[in-house]
Amino acid sequence: MSHPHLALLVHEQAKKYADRVMLRYRDYTRECWLPVTWNQFSHTVDVAARSLLELGVQIQENIGVFSQNKPECLYTDFAAFAVRAVSVPLYATSSEEQVEYIVNDAAIRYLFVGEQYQYDVAFRISTLCPSLKRIIIFDKQVIRHSQDTMSLYYNDFLALGTDKSVAGELDKRMHEACDTDIANILYTSGTTGVSKGVMIHHSCYKEAFRIHDIRLSEISDKDVVMNFLPLTHIFEKAWTYYCICLGCTICVNLRPADIRDTIKEVRPTAMCAVPRFWEKVYSGVQDKIAQSSFLTRMIFRDALKVGHRYNLDYVRVGKVAPLWLRMRYRMYEKTVYSLLKKTVGIENGRFFPTAGAAIPPVVEEFVHSVGIPMITGYGLTESTATVSCDDMPHYTIGSVGKLMPDVELKFGENNEILLRGKTITKGYYKKDDLTKAAIDEDGWFHTGDAGYIKDGELFLTERIKDLFKTSNGKYIAPQAIESKLVVDRYIDQIAIVADQRKYVTALIVPTYDVVREYAAKHRIVYQTMDELLKNERIMQLYKERIDTLQQQLAHYEQVKYFTLLPEPFSMEKGELTNTLKIKRQVVYRNYAAEIEKMYEE
Repeated sequence: MSHPHLALLVHEQAKKYADRVMLRYRDYTRECWLPVTWNQFSHTVDVAARSLLELGVQIQENIGVFSQNKPECLYTDFAAFAVRAVSVPLYATSSEEQVEYIVNDAAIRYLFVGEQYQYDVAFRISTLCPSLKRIIIFDKQVIRHSQDTMSLYYNDFLALGTDKSVAGELDKRMHEACDTDIANILYTSGTTGVSKGVMIHHSCYKEAFRIHDIRLSEISDKDVVMNFLPLTHIFEKAWTYYCICLGCTICVNLRPADIRDTIKEVRPTAMCAVPRFWEKVYSGVQDKIAQSSFLTRMIFRDALKVGHRYNLDYVRVGKVAPLWLRMRYRMYEKTVYSLLKKTVGIENGRFFPTAGAAIPPVVEEFVHSVGIPMITGYGLTESTATVSCDDMPHYTIGSVGKLMPDVELKFGENNEILLRGKTITKGYYKKDDLTKAAIDEDGWFHTGDAGYIKDGELFLTERIKDLFKTSNGKYIAPQAIESKLVVDRYIDQIAIVADQRKYVTALIVPTYDVVREYAAKHRIVYQTMDELLKNERIMQLYKERIDTLQQQLAHYEQVKYFTLLPEPFSMEKGELTNTLKIKRQVVYRNYAAEIEKMYEE
């Protein structure tokens, strides 16, 4: 299938789908989902593109979009493509320092902002950003600063495009748009240093769409897709663009915290997610089982056992299950599995791509056992998302699937994964030294991830930069240990400590509500959360659960001591990136005293 250039895409789709619903979003004032047709979407993009020209946006000029997911983000993106500008997304949770850095690095003149928080941050840093000329506000309920003379609301911005005097210039730019134009600059979240702007050219998207057409046949214009992850993330951005290419209906989740409710309102057929989403589903089910009657627990556990045997032992490897197993599976499919999916809101689900971090095997097995069509994959911002993904219905637990067509892979020093192909970035914006360090003379991009291929499937082993070496000379992969332990319903966040240390320790953020329930049930008296977490019975509870989970780890990989923290890791304290990945060095610095105490003789 050949897809139009992103500058033309929505207009070509509008010719095909006209007044069919292209997008839905939740109006929190009216408490309902509002539809946007393909014609309406195309018209708004056209007006926004003319508005950009009225503002004087130049070819390949960078414009910023600093917002949570909103329809306006997509209008602005496609308007930028139409005038051959570059859309630079910023995470809605970005700090003033991060926004200031990106605006100055990309020399952004026009910054589109979502709600009050984004506007306040943008206005405060405006005097520190010489290039910034105008702030354009999506949400009309945002209260502007009394001294603000540089901002306007999105409706006023669109009013600039009602004059069609620039229509000729717009038509010229749209039809001159080419694959060598930069589409986006995506700034990495920076767990180890300053953010780098990854340049994604239109040629990268064009190739990504082509190879997904070859690999995926499950998605069509009949699908309803929940837009859940931030559009700042390459996984969601590339996925959403691809779904628009296919004519899907996109349902935009404006507030991440509301996903448990909105997913039930939408009941999507497809949604991309990170493993943490499925970990929450898994722990929720385990919670439900633990609190059920003896008979219900027996039924649930038997259903999971039957589902595991049917889907993993037979369907996954292409075997026909015995009649008795098929019959039991069908029975549970109509009862237990169906109820579980309806409770989550995914009973219509046909396709759930999942990537962004390691998926604990126990979670992956659970998801497949109950018949949820999760597709595991691997990708990076620099590879325009997908490098590999499961080739359903045949997959291997623990793998990240088979390579996408025409993506080249080889292994370098320390089994580092090296990639080459048309989806790979041409480099980092204005950072030639970093580009040369990441992409060698033969065009191979060095991912920093280690892995191996077995039976045609890619397996990841560790993040090389995160690999720890104990003082005893043993190598530790912290993420592998963390992924084993974080599936426990008593553990919300965890950071492994081991580099240049005698043994492995952990900083653990408990699931506070679950700990409180345990304390109430066992009549543990306490005044503060800190006091509760230091209680001997609570410490023993965690020790027993951790020891059970880490039985399969080598002795030198096992957590010897741990500290339960009364406060979670947060972005406000600089401990998490915008994609909620742990900034290890910041965490280690903030909890230096607690760490040292675990290593006292």
